[in-house]
Amino acid sequence: MRLLLPLSLLIAGPALAQSRVPPPALADTQLSDAGQERAAKALMETLRCLVCQGQSIADSDADMAADMRALVRQRIAAGERPDRVRDWLIERYGDYVSYDPPLSMATGPLWIAPILLLVVGGLLAARSLKRGRR
Repeated sequence: MRLLLPLSLLIAGPALAQSRVPPPALADTQLSDAGQERAAKALMETLRCLVCQGQSIADSDADMAADMRALVRQRIAAGERPDRVRDWLIERYGDYVSYDPPLSMATGPLWIAPILLLVVGGLLAARSLKRGRR
């Protein structure tokens, strides 16, 4: 019985952590110009949610993603080109916000790790096959 109260509070914790702040106006509202909305949506699909990290800002329900969607729509509605908006977001949040970060010292491990893992996996597979033939 003594463990029931702390356990129930622990389980209920995430539900209580939801923000009560309404999302920004353009977070979930499409732009009236269909071409601008298409450009905004295409850009949002290429930007990573910094909270979820596995979802684009277009797919994420996180408050931060809603803020970023609103920023993208505001800037595109103001006539800014999507590549300029993308550059601005990368400058503001860092290279990690992009699903296609540029090669630099900070992002080098992101580019090199998959190649390295493939080489190591290939070497292990070759070694395993060699042992199996003996």
